[in-house]
Amino acid sequence: MGDGVLQMVASTLQHALRSTDTTGRWGGEEFVAIVYGVPDGQTLFKVAEKLRLLVEHSSLSLGERSLAVTVSIGGTIVVPSDTAETLVRRADELMYQSKRAGRNKTTIG
Repeated sequence: MGDGVLQMVASTLQHALRSTDTTGRWGGEEFVAIVYGVPDGQTLFKVAEKLRLLVEHSSLSLGERSLAVTVSIGGTIVVPSDTAETLVRRADELMYQSKRAGRNKTTIG
C-alpha cells in the first residue's frame, strides 16, 4: 500500500507540473520539485498550494475503499549564493515548519 501511495503522489505531482519542471522522490516519503521561472515567493506559494490541493483531493483505490493522503510543503527560491545543499536544507526546514503547523500546509521562505 505504501508504494501505491508514493506512486499516486508522484503521478499527481508529475501531471500537475509543466514538462520543463522536474519532480522526483528524494527519499523515504519526501519529494522534490524543481519549478523553473518562478519570479517570487507569492508565485511559488500559488504553485505549491496547487500541488498540495491536488494531492489532498487525490485518492488511491483499495478495493471498495479509497485512501487519501496529504502533503506538507516547504518551498524556496534559489538565490545566487545557494549550493544544492543549502537549497535543499532550507526547503527541508520549511517543510518541517509546515508539519509543525499542523501538516497539510505550505510554507515558503
